[in-house]
Amino acid sequence: MRGIYRGVTVIEEGKPAPDFELTGDTGETVKLSELKGKQVVVYFYPKDDTPGCTTQACGIRDVYGEFEREGAVVLGVSPDDEASHVRFKDKYDLPFPLLADVGHKVADEYGVWTEKSFAGRKYMGVERSTFVIAEDGTIKKVMRKVKPVTHADDVLASLRT
Repeated sequence: MRGIYRGVTVIEEGKPAPDFELTGDTGETVKLSELKGKQVVVYFYPKDDTPGCTTQACGIRDVYGEFEREGAVVLGVSPDDEASHVRFKDKYDLPFPLLADVGHKVADEYGVWTEKSFAGRKYMGVERSTFVIAEDGTIKKVMRKVKPVTHADDVLASLRT
């Protein structure tokens, strides 16, 4: 299902998506396997209400009708807790669920919890990545180190192929 590359899990296109169950901003639990039959966009982002993450989330919000027309479910995942997600979602009127991966278990499983560096400091965090999951539960597209400004258009293009 997945391989290991330099100690990091590698998710491969055409292979089954690792199932997960996380609590969202509404307090409800979302289980990936229960969404079978729909295309699912799982996008991992580092932190609520930061510049890049806000650009990315608002980009999806602004064309959300197109995601709906493609029959896609969008799930934003970060290590922030539910309360943080509620504030972020309300502040920017985001129309899709934000899921709390507080212990970064799902980020680990998808291989996006990685070493990062900023201002000469190394730390562990989420690599901005998106996984498009086909109706049959397999990985349709892996998008790593996505750019917040073009993210929504890039994902929409992959949904249409």
